[in-house]
Amino acid sequence: MKQKIVIKVEMTCDKCRSKAMTLVAATVGVDSVALAGDGKDQVVVVGDGVDSVKLTSALRKKVGHAQLMQVGEVKKEEEKKKPAEPAAAAASVVEYAYPWQYYQYPPAGAYGYPQYYSNCQTPAGCSHSIC
Repeated sequence: MKQKIVIKVEMTCDKCRSKAMTLVAATVGVDSVALAGDGKDQVVVVGDGVDSVKLTSALRKKVGHAQLMQVGEVKKEEEKKKPAEPAAAAASVVEYAYPWQYYQYPPAGAYGYPQYYSNCQTPAGCSHSIC
């Protein structure tokens, strides 16, 4: 049974809103998260098997004062509207390149310790004791 949960959270800045959205989206069973209300101070959660009390207490711990406003079943109009949104989101999938450069080891002999390298290619007049 899908349920719609509305939680009023005191969010004064965009960072708080982002933190609340991230926390709610990471919760098990959440299908969609949206902000509602005049000041975008309400978090609307749609999901299956979401514990509204635990979600509200987690928002209180991480973001600020939170109050559970409404818990109810999702109406059929919202369920019909829901499948259209993932299709649009799937069409706009953006893949990012791997952002970090992997560490490349320096070439052999770069630090001047030839005793650690087995194939020393220095000339016959080598001053190394191993060659």
